[in-house]
Amino acid sequence: MTRREAPVAPPVVLAIAGSDSGGGAGIQADLKTIEAGGAFGTTAITSVTAQNTTGVESTHVLPTEEIDAQCEAVCSDMDVAAVKTGMLATSEVVDLVTERVRATDAPAVVDPVMVAASGDRLLASEAESAYEDLVAEATLVTPNADEAGVLTDVTPESEAEAREAGERLVDLGADAALVKGGHVPGESVVDVLVTGDSVETFRHPRVDTDATHGSGCTLSSAIAARLAHGDDLVDAVGAGIDLLARAVRYNLDVGEGPGAVHHAVELRDRAASDATAEAVEGVVQSFVDRDVGPLVPEVGLNVAGATPYAERPDETAAVEGRITRTLSGAHPNRGVRFGASTHVARLLLAAREHDRALRFAANCRYGDDVATALDELDGPVAEFDAGERTQNGQERAVERGVAAAFDSVDETPSAVVNRGAYGDEPLTFVLAREPDALVDRTLTLLEVVESTPE
Repeated sequence: MTRREAPVAPPVVLAIAGSDSGGGAGIQADLKTIEAGGAFGTTAITSVTAQNTTGVESTHVLPTEEIDAQCEAVCSDMDVAAVKTGMLATSEVVDLVTERVRATDAPAVVDPVMVAASGDRLLASEAESAYEDLVAEATLVTPNADEAGVLTDVTPESEAEAREAGERLVDLGADAALVKGGHVPGESVVDVLVTGDSVETFRHPRVDTDATHGSGCTLSSAIAARLAHGDDLVDAVGAGIDLLARAVRYNLDVGEGPGAVHHAVELRDRAASDATAEAVEGVVQSFVDRDVGPLVPEVGLNVAGATPYAERPDETAAVEGRITRTLSGAHPNRGVRFGASTHVARLLLAAREHDRALRFAANCRYGDDVATALDELDGPVAEFDAGERTQNGQERAVERGVAAAFDSVDETPSAVVNRGAYGDEPLTFVLAREPDALVDRTLTLLEVVESTPE
């Protein structure tokens, strides 16, 4: 039997940029990110670079007529919903791309690529002034601090200076400018979006890594994909920044130099959601079958499972309403869903700052019998003081406490004990990389507790 076709029609994004043989930046990064964003990526390659994670070895700029022919081939056949530009290399190419962008009604994201993350120059100095005309045609221009300095004579070192640089780019004709803060020192990365009538500031913690190859390409492509779907500009920028923050943290460790950002990190994370929820359900069923009632604390026991690249509590699956102790044994109040836990989820996420392979946790009661049982676990046990509070509140206190607990042991602990404070019940948090290990460790505690005379 012949099956009927079932075609889909994703929005088309045209990426006009250079090729990176190392796969982390350029056209390669664009296509990976656009596909992960649910759009269809097409290309007009401006140049071919021989590069890897350690640097750019050579560059060959294609003839402008060949670049134009690629643009024409795509635009004459497909309904391009967004354009993004990257490495353009020479003033002639910049001029050509300016004309192409001017001729299309699709939103255009201009990433003014001038220098690679390795420090190698990717734009001829005489081509810098040609960018003014392209900026004037942009829906959004996305310079880093150094590129903003070239384009506006303001090299931002503060939020106020980033705003000034953005305003100058809008004065040049851009609908909006996103002045990126990745090159500006500080604990947080501050990105400033300036439009003709508003300023939006995006902040996220800086990731301690040199693996940022392809970050600019990935961000601009992610935004272009969202614009192609019809997203509002501010929403598209916010989604792109969130993606990049995660892509930098969970970077790809390839090559001898600093790795590349993880272009498909959000797609991979979403793909693991069902399996993660199923794993949590399996742990819960094991706890019900074995009746872990003697380990259930007064606040109830919960099981949390984080997706591989989880960053927020709503990206951890847990039991709605927790597991409680009843006359007939331990039972979950309701089913498993993402975002059902805050306390256990936050502790698990804090632990993942020290060992990203940790994905599962359960909170059990703590007492003298449990303290004895902890000696039987297959790894060290750490402690932290729940009484510590900071002006940033409970979440920050958990992060600081978990950090202190991990610093007190030589390897990833099998459990972390919160001895509690006035008004807080002492708890044992069992940690594991795999669901089976979480079950084994928890049941080890249960067996010892059950055999301990009252």
